[in-house]
Amino acid sequence: MKIILNGACGRMGKEIIASAKKNGVEIVSAVDKFGTPDFNDIPFYTSLSEVKESADALIDFTNHTALPEICEFVRKSGIPCVIASTGHTESERAMMTELANDFAVFFSRNMSLGINLLTDLCRSAYTAFGGDCDVEIIEKHHRNKLDAPSGTALMIAEGIKELMPEDTEFVTDRSSRRCVRPQNEIGISSIRCGGIFGEHEVILSRNGETLSIKHVAENRALFADGALKAAEYIAKKQKGLYSMKDLLSESASAPTK
Repeated sequence: MKIILNGACGRMGKEIIASAKKNGVEIVSAVDKFGTPDFNDIPFYTSLSEVKESADALIDFTNHTALPEICEFVRKSGIPCVIASTGHTESERAMMTELANDFAVFFSRNMSLGINLLTDLCRSAYTAFGGDCDVEIIEKHHRNKLDAPSGTALMIAEGIKELMPEDTEFVTDRSSRRCVRPQNEIGISSIRCGGIFGEHEVILSRNGETLSIKHVAENRALFADGALKAAEYIAKKQKGLYSMKDLLSESASAPTK
């Protein structure tokens, strides 16, 4: 499999390169608008528009503001893309959906298998409680992370919200509120310190009992491996917007050899 990597000089870009070498995946082009490469065995560019090589998929680990450039590249090249950045605005999400009308697009705010299992477990727990519980999410990341709440926390919250009343809202700050906690809300607390890779804990509390489900990312390699699996998956797909949920669902239903 051949990959074009956008964001090659960042922390996750370096993990992707290492994981690709380990798994026999070829990085045919490395792109980074701001960084300086510490490799000389991969063609390097500062813009996607400069890329000459063809590939099976594009993996983007940059910033949500890069989406217009990604869309332009995909439309010109026809290469499927894996978008692993977070913090997209509503207009950017709409742009992504529009791109998926004509091309294969894989989007996940977290490439970890465990996080997606956590989301499913939380949905099952909420359903088992009959919806009669308060839901709180606590997410912890390193001090350099730009967005808060994390994209993963929002992904988890959105997964649970699908089971809740339509007027359910996400609350990220209660400092100015003086009222009893409404039932139809999901609280999300963000912690930024040190070098924490990523921790997400979901608390479901009701009638004298509390259930806590937690995921801890111990290194970035798991996200890189997940992104490569996503690239392999999307390279075989027709137009549409796909997610880790789709990948896991199809993997689970595939016959074992």
